Amino acid sequence: MSSSVFPLTEKKSENPAASPVVCYQSDRDELRRRVIQWLEAEIIPDGWFSKGSNYSEILDKYFKASRAAPASEPRQHFLSGHCITAAVPPAERLQDFKGFRMELEEQSFDDGDSRLDSTEFLKFVEQNETAINITTYMDQETNKLLRGLCVDALIELSDENADWKLSFNEFLKCLSPSFNPPEKKCALEDETYEDGAETQVECNRCVCACGNWVCTAMTCEGRNEKVPAQRHRPDQDLTEEEMARYVQELQKHQETAEKTKRMSTKEM
Repeated sequence: MSSSVFPLTEKKSENPAASPVVCYQSDRDELRRRVIQWLEAEIIPDGWFSKGSNYSEILDKYFKASRAAPASEPRQHFLSGHCITAAVPPAERLQDFKGFRMELEEQSFDDGDSRLDSTEFLKFVEQNETAINITTYMDQETNKLLRGLCVDALIELSDENADWKLSFNEFLKCLSPSFNPPEKKCALEDETYEDGAETQVECNRCVCACGNWVCTAMTCEGRNEKVPAQRHRPDQDLTEEEMARYVQELQKHQETAEKTKRMSTKEM
């Protein structure tokens, strides 16, 4: 299917209601920046008579499975239990900080499989109100959805074995202040498109976000009259099944491009 039938644009939609909710690279990077800032604020330097806590150790405390509860127990209490503060305790309250570190260990988010999935990562991020206060959209529910999409985008950054879960080393890489996330593009018809590029299929819009095509899934019956002005061949209407195939084709092109890119990188 030629991309000329569905012309792409390199700008973001002027009508957010017509576009899918997506996490752009700027959203992903802003969430990551805020989380790193929060974690760095918890670093405690070594004292004369006490050991502090470095960045890696803080991440490890959040990551490790709770020793206080078996892995088989429900984990919902992590959101409703003790509040984990992001403030750095004063040096003179070292004893209080020891209690804080123990509480932090009991409030960890890994369910015991030594991997952090998107649900666990999201629970971890939601402990800090500043980190999650990204208000790209007008309503809270959409911003909550955006938050989850950006967590998925963060996982994808360092998920080396593509299992959508992060080992501790992958988690550490994802949130390492020295790691610079690569800019990813979307592939279609032997072309690559920048983050934010759009194409329209019937009444559905597809957007390039963090290297993936994301499309709405609306039923277009009775709405086709709004679409032909943006297409080169208005006499060719797509059924819902054809729309689904086209979305799959977008993803297939993207996967092929990613595999080719990885093979080229290995050869170099």
